[in-house]
Amino acid sequence: MTISTKTAERDRTSQLRSVFRSELAASAHPTRLAAHLDPALSAATLMRLQKCPRLRPRLVELLLDNDMDSNGGGWGPDLLHGRDPRRASLFAGSIWHARSLLKLVSQPHLNALIGYIGADAHAFGIRHLTHAIANGLIADPEKLAQQIEHDGHACLGAWLNHSPELERTRVLLRLPVGTAAENPAPEHDAAAGQLFSLVAAHFESEIPVI
Repeated sequence: MTISTKTAERDRTSQLRSVFRSELAASAHPTRLAAHLDPALSAATLMRLQKCPRLRPRLVELLLDNDMDSNGGGWGPDLLHGRDPRRASLFAGSIWHARSLLKLVSQPHLNALIGYIGADAHAFGIRHLTHAIANGLIADPEKLAQQIEHDGHACLGAWLNHSPELERTRVLLRLPVGTAAENPAPEHDAAAGQLFSLVAAHFESEIPVI
């Protein structure tokens, strides 16, 4: 490889790193920024900060530990390729609780559940019923939605724990502070690989975001 080729490749890598760092600052959940700046800041103020390209490098420095980003690596597309981590969690949680989804047949209850988790997550869970984890049934749609979100986030966190810290953090920063993704239980670690292989395969069949 010639010196000019190496230089061009290095420049391209640097440009991509800048792009992905800027996207991280823009897509981080407002509660993450507030935790580093001032919890009293309004959502509107935080959004204005995130929309300012000039401030994004500084915001990334606030969000990331210096050691985490010291070698300049880990700045390709994130582990979800730009997909919404909450949506990914709802998909995984819907598989986890697929038996409850199947038993929820009352139209008012079904409408309420879909209002919480979305029709695509509901259909995805039913489609993968054979991979369901939870045996206990939850009949209340609101409680079921909450448990789907909890277990889905926990599975996401367990799945991310097997990746380098920077790649894990880039996804977690797009979730609000305090989700179950930050503290998954052993049962989530045991199931996360299988569930997220199904989620990832589904995302690959969709039009790419990044």
